[in-house]
Amino acid sequence: DSVVVKMIPDNRLPPRHLHAVRTGKTFAVIKWESPYDSPDQDMLYAVAVKDLVRKTDKIYKVKSRNSTVEYTIKKLEPGGKYHVIVQLGNMSKESSMKINTVPLSAPDALKIITENDHILLFWKSLALKESNFNESRGYEIHMFDSLMNITAYLGNTTENFFKVSNLKMGHNYSFTVQARCLYGGQVCGEPATLLYDELGTAGADSSAARSGRGTDVAAIVVPVLFLLLVALGIGFVVLYMRHRRLQNSFTAFANSHYSSRLGSAIFSSGDDLGDEDDEAPMITGFSDDVPMVIA
Repeated sequence: DSVVVKMIPDNRLPPRHLHAVRTGKTFAVIKWESPYDSPDQDMLYAVAVKDLVRKTDKIYKVKSRNSTVEYTIKKLEPGGKYHVIVQLGNMSKESSMKINTVPLSAPDALKIITENDHILLFWKSLALKESNFNESRGYEIHMFDSLMNITAYLGNTTENFFKVSNLKMGHNYSFTVQARCLYGGQVCGEPATLLYDELGTAGADSSAARSGRGTDVAAIVVPVLFLLLVALGIGFVVLYMRHRRLQNSFTAFANSHYSSRLGSAIFSSGDDLGDEDDEAPMITGFSDDVPMVIA
């Protein structure tokens, strides 16, 4: 014998398996299952989002008959901290979890330029790749002295550069630049870090120095190579012109000694020239009997 038993749904049970599917900078996708399998009617859920930084609450209503429910929480803040509570609309038992949204990215192309008595930090504007970042928020700069094992807050700026002075010789520093922290330093952007080795006199960050040296070498090598190419080009032109001039001179010389009767060029030697001089009659003088006519 068998008997069919239908359990009475208990609407006081909490949603099951609440978890985050995906989180971004301004949104979070959460998923949960109904308190019991195969609901036979629409179920109204209350999703409460508590901002742990700002101390504010928002409540969203979600209606679904599915056993598995997926919901996207929007208009969150990058780098924020939230407490999410899901329960049925009749204020039954709740399921909860914490969510941290993705912070703003670190500034790109952070580099150091060394001056006489200070250094300059440069970076690209974060607004170029972060639509949620406003330049008015600015950046904050920190410095870590590895020799003294001390981290110092240097200040903030709305520009894309920052001047650092009073560095000590022989110390190694690490500089970080990030979107300025809000709400008492609880909501910050990802930091961009750069090492700087103070080498007594000039001092340069290892990566920045390599980049600077590479740029300096390129600035010297490229003009030199260009000048060499120009000089080679001029040399080839001069050699070509001389070759053409010699070729034309030889052709003219050969044409002037060409005999159309013989079909070849005739060149006389020095001996031939001497023989012609010997065959010419020699003038010995004038006779007194011959009158001289002067024109």
